[in-house]
Amino acid sequence: MAKSSAWLEVSLIVDGEMAEAVAEVLARFVPNGVVIESTQIIAEGQAEGQMAGPLRVCGYLPVDDDLEGNRQRLEESLWYLGRIRPLPAPQFRLVQEEDWAEAWKGHYRPLAIGRSLLILPAWMEAQEPDRTIVRIEPGMAFGTGTHPTTQLCLEILDDFYASQAAPPEFMIDVGCGSGILAIAAVKLGAKHALGVDRDPQVLGVARENAASNQVSARLEIGHGSVAEIRAGRFSIRQAGLVVANILAPVLVRLLGEGLGELVSQRGRLVLSGILAEQAGEVERAGEEQGLKLIEKRQREDWVTLVWGN
Repeated sequence: MAKSSAWLEVSLIVDGEMAEAVAEVLARFVPNGVVIESTQIIAEGQAEGQMAGPLRVCGYLPVDDDLEGNRQRLEESLWYLGRIRPLPAPQFRLVQEEDWAEAWKGHYRPLAIGRSLLILPAWMEAQEPDRTIVRIEPGMAFGTGTHPTTQLCLEILDDFYASQAAPPEFMIDVGCGSGILAIAAVKLGAKHALGVDRDPQVLGVARENAASNQVSARLEIGHGSVAEIRAGRFSIRQAGLVVANILAPVLVRLLGEGLGELVSQRGRLVLSGILAEQAGEVERAGEEQGLKLIEKRQREDWVTLVWGN
């Protein structure tokens, strides 16, 4: 295989409902992760903005001996996905090797969340020292702060820790991806956080992000999910704050497997990654487990639910 000296950028502009499905298809073919970004920015200052509009899903194929086959398979996969719901044709653009790193980084900008958080690409310097900074290195792991589900979770975390006279010592993130939510919780006041994920590839990304935020000593990252936590394979089995930003069908299944039992007495469970039309299903599953719905937030097509016990 010849070494790549250029990259082929592939991108599609879709609505929030299809963004995750398109990103999943792209991730099978691109080696350096997939970007999900807004197509509009409502300016709130020179260094920050609020995400708006349809979503652009983007990745980079190496220009090498396998490019033709990879592009054909990618287009075929998108075609099949488009049979479920129509998709726009993918857009392709050639990017030279020397420009690729900057093109990749150009998708990311500082993002202010809530009253106190600032999600900062790892290579940038902070321009708002009064905010709590969470540095994220984009990679294969989901969770850079650009997606509405992640933003909703971060806003809830920000509000939760700001409103608690004595914030809970422990936090659990089920399906932690890049580790962004657990890192934010530690920086906002949690003494110890546990992040677990079934995908072993993302665990290294989460640990690197924890190190760059200097929270490794207070953030435990491990392979697993609800069953492993309940079995005692990690340092904690319960927490005053438990977050799961996944997808509605997975959340329903995890609720049946005891997700609510990870929440300590008078704690909170935050469920996100829920499309609006699927919210009722998740609400019923939570109620069946004896949980009480406290708050419901929505952004675009996505819903986040906050539960108590």
